[in-house]
Amino acid sequence: MNPLTLAKIAIRALLRNRMRTFLSVLGIVIGVAAVITMVAMGEGSKKSIKEQMTAMGTNAIIIMPNQSRRGGVQMESSEMLEEADLIAIRENATYIDGVSPMVTVGGQAIVGNNNSPTSLSGVSADYLKIRNYEIADGVMFDDVTDRMAKVCVIGQTVVKNLFPDAEPIGKTIRYKSIPLKVIGTLKAKGSGDFGQDQDDVIFTPYQTVMKRFNATTNIRQIYANSIGEGYAQKATEEIMGILKERRSWTKPTDPFRVFTQEEMIQMVTSTSDLLSLVLTAIAGISLFVGGIGIMNIMYVSVTERTKEIGLRMAIGARGRDILLQFLFESVIISLLGGAIGIALGIAASETVKFAMNWPMSVSVTSVIVSFGVCFATGVFFGWYPARKASRLDPIEALRYE
Repeated sequence: MNPLTLAKIAIRALLRNRMRTFLSVLGIVIGVAAVITMVAMGEGSKKSIKEQMTAMGTNAIIIMPNQSRRGGVQMESSEMLEEADLIAIRENATYIDGVSPMVTVGGQAIVGNNNSPTSLSGVSADYLKIRNYEIADGVMFDDVTDRMAKVCVIGQTVVKNLFPDAEPIGKTIRYKSIPLKVIGTLKAKGSGDFGQDQDDVIFTPYQTVMKRFNATTNIRQIYANSIGEGYAQKATEEIMGILKERRSWTKPTDPFRVFTQEEMIQMVTSTSDLLSLVLTAIAGISLFVGGIGIMNIMYVSVTERTKEIGLRMAIGARGRDILLQFLFESVIISLLGGAIGIALGIAASETVKFAMNWPMSVSVTSVIVSFGVCFATGVFFGWYPARKASRLDPIEALRYE
């Protein structure tokens, strides 16, 4: 019996029990739609994070004290970064094009009756170049003339929160009772690495934060920029060499950790891949349940149509024809559910993307794999009931009541 004839017989059989067929298809639809949506969510998040981190510049390098675990507790290196480290890197590193410390303090920024819970970051002028910030209005402070000056440059979110109806340049912000004069504003950047608002920032000279706010000489992090994309590794080795030489460091463990932007992108991507895998596995359970539903329906169908099977065998149908007929029914249910599920999954992904502004990315690979899995599900879960039907004894089948 040719495949076209088998397909027609299978479709007629399925249409005789429309509600049963609909419920079987529904199980596959929900499973496939869930898988497509979860994969789109994972891929979209990974793509969005990678784009945001790349937008900061693939040449960015971050230096911080090394951390290790001791007795299950996170321990930080006793070596802390200092201004002398910053100067040594700036003067001796040949693969570096810009270096800036990062010293932060938390609190409320206040202007009149307006306030904003924004962290204050102490940086040098090079920080804007390293993190791809640009001045929108006014000027950036100078590392020499404004070394400990009470001045600041603010992002657009701070402008909106503190100066909704006024020009901020020349105005004063009070931060922990210390006045800071606004000398510049930054162009909008939007969301950052992990969804944080890159425009909700206040930059001031790092010496101002260290001496007037934190009363410390320690620097939490140092940001740098390599001279080009191919020089990140050389810059990393050079920086580590400078820091070790300055301290005459001979211990086997490194006192500091140097992260390149490429390493951070790889780390975030691998974490996102794992999350995508977990989400897909959870969604795949519903697809598995849908497959079990197909097997159950096919078992019921074989039992109900035992007499029909016996009659077809009596007039010449072979066991192979009976097997293929029921297998065709199972595959048709699965593929129909897969097609509808893929369409529903794509629609759901687009709806979430526009309604909730979440990053979603439906990949062609996930669609092809989902369709392939649907076919495999139909064959796998339909094979045993179809095999059972093909092995019925014609005489016993005709006697079945």
